[in-house]
Amino acid sequence: MSKLPILTIDGAPQAIELSPRVHWIGALDPNLRNFDIILKTANGTSYNAYIVRGSEGVAIIDTVKEAYAGDFFARLESVARYDEITVIVLNHLEPDHTGALPELMRRAPQAQLYISQKAQSMLKALLKQDEFDFTPVMTGDKVSLGDRTLEFLHTPYLHWPDTQCTYLIEEKTLFSGDVFGCHFCDVRLFNDEVGDFRFSFEYYYAHIMRPFKEYVNRALALIEPLALNKILPAHGPLLRDQPQKYVQRYRELSSSALQSEISVGEKTLLIFYISSYGNTRRMAEAVYEGAMAVEHVRVSLYDLEGSEISPFVDLIEGADGIMFGTPTINGDAVKPVWDLLSSLAVVNLKSKLGGVFGSYGWTGEGVKMVEDRLRGLKLRVPIPGIRIKLIPTDEEIQLCRDFGHDMALDLMGLRQAKVIDMADLA
Repeated sequence: MSKLPILTIDGAPQAIELSPRVHWIGALDPNLRNFDIILKTANGTSYNAYIVRGSEGVAIIDTVKEAYAGDFFARLESVARYDEITVIVLNHLEPDHTGALPELMRRAPQAQLYISQKAQSMLKALLKQDEFDFTPVMTGDKVSLGDRTLEFLHTPYLHWPDTQCTYLIEEKTLFSGDVFGCHFCDVRLFNDEVGDFRFSFEYYYAHIMRPFKEYVNRALALIEPLALNKILPAHGPLLRDQPQKYVQRYRELSSSALQSEISVGEKTLLIFYISSYGNTRRMAEAVYEGAMAVEHVRVSLYDLEGSEISPFVDLIEGADGIMFGTPTINGDAVKPVWDLLSSLAVVNLKSKLGGVFGSYGWTGEGVKMVEDRLRGLKLRVPIPGIRIKLIPTDEEIQLCRDFGHDMALDLMGLRQAKVIDMADLA
């Protein structure tokens, strides 16, 4: 039967040995149910911090949330003296990792603080103090503890601009910051001992890392060549069993499945619509027909009324262009369209193509409102949307075909810019 880590002795928090030279000195927060407002935490979380002992000094890697500083310092004191500390590394400056830093530096004033290049301006803003002396580092920079060496990897936007990872060369151990972490609190600490945390791992990736897939892939290019005995993240289980499988899972999650299904040179265009009386549906079908006429554009048409929203997020993430058809009801686009748009906050949409169309009865604000939202999500909206009052005529249906055709041409880089006056459709 598994042996639980001894987290306390006579009520005093104790460091947990990960190797003879590396200890966990973090804190557990089992009752947390919301993190940063947007994340649910059914199992609470942990604030993981670490201590590394070399022949010529001691390094602290990350601290904990201020409310848990007592546990952090007690665990630190169980394995080291403050006058031994020569290095403090912050992989990420968010308050849950820096809460104990001011007091740590007061107790160990001789220690040198190491942060990423991009963290310099954030340090003062977060901690509201000027007296910290620090050394900014980038990928490949190293600091020696004698017979132990820390090497830094610049991994920005995972999930703040300042984030980095730290690699303990001699022990093949990666202190990964938020990367490969999750909000899952379990006193057994280690991934081969704790309960099933797969949901928490995937949920954390989806909400924290997914918007930055481009940067995930850049980070993986640095991490995948490393020999790894352990991955020690800033939150969640300590990954000592098969750590490479978590790197592989990140690679799978950050790779577009769609790219393996389309031919080189093809583009994908998704058309979503919802229709009250069939008018916006007729427009959507005409837009679809027009787009289909352009070679090498793979077009898909989806009725939001008959679908769940969540599966579309994956489709949109892999697509090159997105179009929305919405009626205007009570001066607004309809709720299913807004629900889908609000779900896209976790997806990087920058520079994708967007377009909007729809039928209306009175004033037709819905199309313009959705266009504004697409621009706010960083999509390109190259052609003004089409608004048609009530039942579209044959001529207006042809305008919709032209609209879809022009959007598809633009997607392929083939459309010549032109001015479209839609005033007669208002």
